[in-house]
Amino acid sequence: MNRREYLLTAASVLAMGSATDVQAGLAGTGDGSEGTRKPLFEPQINYAVRIPMRDGVQLSATLYLPRGVTTPRPVIFSLTPYTADGYHPEGISFSSNGYPYLSVDMRGRGESGGEFSPFVTDPDDGRDIVDWIARQPFCNGKVGMCGLSYVGYTQWGTVRGDPSGLATIVPSAPCYVGFDFPIRYNIFFNFAATWLTRVWGNTGRVTAYNDGEYWSQAFLRFLESGQPFRKLTEYFGLDSKPFDEWMEHPHQDEYWDQANPTPDQFAKLTIPVLSLCGAYDGDQLGTLEFHRQHLKNAGTKANHYLVIGPWGHLEVRKPKAEFFGIKVGPESVIDMPKLHREWFAFAMEGGKKPEFLKKKVTHYLMVADEWRYADTLEDVTSRYETLHLQSSGNPDSVYRSGTLAATPGGRAEPDHYVYDPRDLSVPKLEATLTGSHLLDQTMVLADSAAKLIYHSEPFEQDTEVSGFFKFSAWIAIDQPDTDFLVSIYDIGADGSSMFLTEQHMRARHRESLRGEKLIDTREPLRYDFDRFFFVSRLIRKGHRLRLVFRPNEGLGWQKNYNSGKPVADETMADARTVTVRLFHDAARPSTLSIPIGQSRG
Repeated sequence: MNRREYLLTAASVLAMGSATDVQAGLAGTGDGSEGTRKPLFEPQINYAVRIPMRDGVQLSATLYLPRGVTTPRPVIFSLTPYTADGYHPEGISFSSNGYPYLSVDMRGRGESGGEFSPFVTDPDDGRDIVDWIARQPFCNGKVGMCGLSYVGYTQWGTVRGDPSGLATIVPSAPCYVGFDFPIRYNIFFNFAATWLTRVWGNTGRVTAYNDGEYWSQAFLRFLESGQPFRKLTEYFGLDSKPFDEWMEHPHQDEYWDQANPTPDQFAKLTIPVLSLCGAYDGDQLGTLEFHRQHLKNAGTKANHYLVIGPWGHLEVRKPKAEFFGIKVGPESVIDMPKLHREWFAFAMEGGKKPEFLKKKVTHYLMVADEWRYADTLEDVTSRYETLHLQSSGNPDSVYRSGTLAATPGGRAEPDHYVYDPRDLSVPKLEATLTGSHLLDQTMVLADSAAKLIYHSEPFEQDTEVSGFFKFSAWIAIDQPDTDFLVSIYDIGADGSSMFLTEQHMRARHRESLRGEKLIDTREPLRYDFDRFFFVSRLIRKGHRLRLVFRPNEGLGWQKNYNSGKPVADETMADARTVTVRLFHDAARPSTLSIPIGQSRG
């Protein structure tokens, strides 16, 4: 569309608005509620926009223009594999408030040409889209991006492409490729097959994708078949080139690195960035890794704001006071469209910073139901309190658990569990569950499950726990490899449970995520679990912490059969029973470090 075509189609005397009018509206005039706030402009939608890429492929986009705005404006876009229609709400919101907006189908998806190659084409395509938008008559040369999950990642992929016109990004819950999707700490998600089904071909398979009962039973049947993990997509009827490539890269390496910005690109990224994620958001880890790498490489030049709300993954886009069976305070339900509008006015038009962003880090303290602020993520935590694992017998049940004590124990005998990966009783039980995974205790209470459980003493006063737990354990195994899962819970005086955080680890990656070293000794080795999800919660007086240490054998994860072979090639015939021993004597103390939040004073 040339400038004359834009001006002709946008000319409406009754809805004419100046740049000053637009900026005033985007600065949050009124109550900011999408349900009651009167739109400033009528959206004008064009579903047939084509954007040329450098290789001749054309991407399809839906363009939302604020009818009557004749002055070139900053433009916002989202690059999505979920078809452009999914970002219609953003298109209406932004264009109604004076911002041109485009929802762009990734290549090979929706109406776009080319072949869909997740994490591969985003950098070049993102740059070409920014360059194209910056040349359009409705754009003043400044381009911003927004979106959730993969659409959050495409913003960082575009940064990798290094476009000159990119003015700001607002990535919500992006995956950091190779770090938290499609592998987390080098353990593949079974969900990778579900996701690839969702994005296979040009159209969406939303109904199949959302059929959780089907996927639970299907993953269970796959486990029962005993086939190697690399056959997963074939089992579900997909011929997936991306999945086959992923199987050749079982740990972090250059293959995954090429999808994310380089250290030099992070270092020179000085545009404003607003990152959003949730306490119970599966891509919190990716969000925080992008934040961490940006600050690490750019230092004080990084203009990066971070918000961690009490949300699940989808709630990062649209916060709700109730999800996953839990309720949070009304203060948590921020007006996300308003925050985005205020941010883009600040980052691209010199407007004032959103009032909500009082400091560089904003996080929500659950139970207290209030927002807290810090200059850095590290400043959220004032200190760590260390508790030592102890036991008077093998703590394999909630009813005969070990303890988390302030001082080391004297018992020299290690605790232990025995795990046979051929025993599918745990995933079979998991497949029957219908309650909230944050509240349900069925898996922990099950006598058949291999696990070790420890409880702290009741808290003597209300205590803010904010930051990242750390678990250091001396562990011995009698096989070359196995997978661990450490989970931490808030246990009420009435026995109720709230999941707080967790971390997985594959033994062969004990020393590094960028290589592997099989375990060749039966002597205990120190394992440092220092990549837990961020948590911010007020632990009430009388409550206790529960730590559960167990094999990672859930339905959502790649099965490790403990043989030491490449895990993607192992079958049930390769399975080896492992005895896991956890030491906590004076010479080999195992400890849990609790992040204590800052005093309100």
